[in-house]
Amino acid sequence: MTRFGEYLAKRSVSKAALSKRTGITVQRLNDLTLKDNARPMGFELYLVSKAIEADLDDMHTFLYGHLKLKEITEDRN
Repeated sequence: MTRFGEYLAKRSVSKAALSKRTGITVQRLNDLTLKDNARPMGFELYLVSKAIEADLDDMHTFLYGHLKLKEITEDRN
């Protein structure tokens, strides 16, 4: 299960109901929740957050909070 799938499971969201409210197909929701190579698009995250009345910032933090910027070192040549 993907992080997106974990997020929806944590909130006990029905994919069928979510599909009806957002217009995102059940197949696409299944892909986003089960396939590691499926990436949600910005508009999909926005629609899902609105449909389940979740804070978009909290959703982003849950999904992408593990990402860190790379350290940049300056070469002094």
